[in-house]
Amino acid sequence: MTTSPQTGAAGHEGSRVRRHALGEFVRSARSRITPQMAGLPEGLRRRTPGLRREEVAQLCGISVTWYTWIEQGREVSVSPSVWSRIAGVLQLARAERAYLFDLADCADPQHARDDGGVPGPLQECVNAINAPAYVLDRAWNVLAYNEPLRDLFDDWPRRDAEPNLLRYIFLDPAARELVVDWDQRARRVVAEFRADAGAHLDESAVLALLDSLSRQSPVFAHWWTRHAVVEREGGLREFQHPLRGKLAYQQITFRLATHPDLKLVMLLGGDA
Repeated sequence: MTTSPQTGAAGHEGSRVRRHALGEFVRSARSRITPQMAGLPEGLRRRTPGLRREEVAQLCGISVTWYTWIEQGREVSVSPSVWSRIAGVLQLARAERAYLFDLADCADPQHARDDGGVPGPLQECVNAINAPAYVLDRAWNVLAYNEPLRDLFDDWPRRDAEPNLLRYIFLDPAARELVVDWDQRARRVVAEFRADAGAHLDESAVLALLDSLSRQSPVFAHWWTRHAVVEREGGLREFQHPLRGKLAYQQITFRLATHPDLKLVMLLGGDA
């Protein structure tokens, strides 16, 4: 695949703008942290508020030059662990930390972990949706679902003590009957999950799921080793319902602002 000069120039400019915004954000955050907040002696009177670059660099365990280049928006290679230390020293709030890693275009190694539960208002929201809807965590466990979803999947979430969408697709024979073009969907689902799980592949729950699926489903094992990655972008989803016949839905997925590891999925339509 080739890149046109215009596309390459636009990509380079976008990267430059992102680095500049990242440098300004870090510099602004540094100005808010006093020596006392960072556990440092106040020392001599300061001409400007906040920590000095030298102090941030020392607390992060990196060189002053390197840190200065970050604030200047220069093109430098910074590991996720260093960004994590910078975020800690600058005492970034949750939204600020997420913004930092978004600008840095890398995964946060201390990505906020959900506790496995679903906030009460979210469950109420799912119940109020007049279409099949469900909530997935980072391992695609189904944490909440509504009655239309239960009806579409022939009571599967209720039958399974710990419903998981991947286990259903690859290990439940009913999925092959319900999902139209199962082979094609199964292939894409693996690539979508790899994109979702990229920042969590070292977690015990995700590792256990991958090990179980790889051992029990040759199809999953085959596609997982292909390392394909695609976004869970939604679109047409077709099902062959045992009572209602062929149904077509448009899938829409939202990530939750307060629980970024959770996804709310809705299936809109339902016409044959």
